[in-house]
Amino acid sequence: MTDPNDPRRNAAWHAAQQWRARARQTPRGPLGGLKLILTWLLFGMLLIVGTVLGLFFLLIGWAMLPIVRYRMKKRLEQMRAEQANDVGTDYHYRETHYRRTQAGGDSHHEQQVLEGDYEVKPGDRDEK
Repeated sequence: MTDPNDPRRNAAWHAAQQWRARARQTPRGPLGGLKLILTWLLFGMLLIVGTVLGLFFLLIGWAMLPIVRYRMKKRLEQMRAEQANDVGTDYHYRETHYRRTQAGGDSHHEQQVLEGDYEVKPGDRDEK
């Protein structure tokens, strides 16, 4: 009878045997060693080139930070100025301007506007 714990019935054991067979089939002559050395040299050169390119782009990014910061600061100042202009044309600005121009006339009735959020409760007006 066959032993159920026999490693030759295991799929992982068969895969390992196939890897061993492939490893034994590699050419062992001078060309096989030369291919192996050239492969490792090419891999090493690619690693070095990738590292140098990464450092180069990192330095370029660091060098551009002040320029980008300056441009964003200018853009933010421009947006704030535009927003201030937009706020200047708001209702409160026009009402304040109206009050100032009307205050200099002969009008005894000066209009006063208190700015803020007000709410009239429905029960307040009816009570005496």
